[in-house]
Amino acid sequence: MTTLRYVYAVCRPFRSALQAQLTGVAGVPPKQLTHHGLVAVVSTVPEADFGEAPLRAHLEDLDWLTVTARAHQQVIDALTAVTTPLPLRLGTVFRDDSGVRTMMEAREEDFRRVLDRLEGRVEWGVKVFVEREPAQDAEPGPPEHGAQSGRDYLRRRRMQTRAHEDVWQRATEFAGRLHEKLSAFAEDSRLHAPQSAALSGASGQNVLNAAYLVPRADSEEFVELVDREKDDAPGIRVELTGPWAAYSFTGEFAEEPEVER
Repeated sequence: MTTLRYVYAVCRPFRSALQAQLTGVAGVPPKQLTHHGLVAVVSTVPEADFGEAPLRAHLEDLDWLTVTARAHQQVIDALTAVTTPLPLRLGTVFRDDSGVRTMMEAREEDFRRVLDRLEGRVEWGVKVFVEREPAQDAEPGPPEHGAQSGRDYLRRRRMQTRAHEDVWQRATEFAGRLHEKLSAFAEDSRLHAPQSAALSGASGQNVLNAAYLVPRADSEEFVELVDREKDDAPGIRVELTGPWAAYSFTGEFAEEPEVER
């Protein structure tokens, strides 16, 4: 079987060992490939699945993509626990070790620049959702015969709409204040598009989807700051995730895998 080299990330040499049972994409354990003082974390994958044409087809298969992205993320998470990785785009594949080394040499200056910036830092994700009350989700019943019942129906509709607008405004104002405070604490931040409830399965409407670059040493204080702020947000849900590898701050090198983190 012909195999290719799947590249997860580039990092500086690290001493701590990865978990003994760690496997990556296609169920193969990752290994380190060193070149000019940088390390590419790679594993072998079958050309039948990861050659140019089959990979393009697989990327249209949501089930295959989800399994592969989770395996990719599993390796990145393991690296994040022992070093500062620069994750590469999902599905980054080369013909052999020589191809990986050629890529590393061509982009060495960029890799070192980004790794210098990310060293000792992690990414935290914060999402804010409007929690809709049951009364808001239920449409008022159709009006019965008569002018009075028709007016009551329209009044209930107006009250329902106004209540929802009030909750939405309160949530967006809270999200703006929270992002401002967290951005002031973090070294950098990124605003992402609101998360689709249909894709994520999360309840409520997403009004803030942001990432924050925080020194590892300051992470506990960052978490405490988020916890304090969300206590003052009735009817609003705040979700904190991380620490992650700094996907949102790697520029053109990585795209976040489409899996729930």
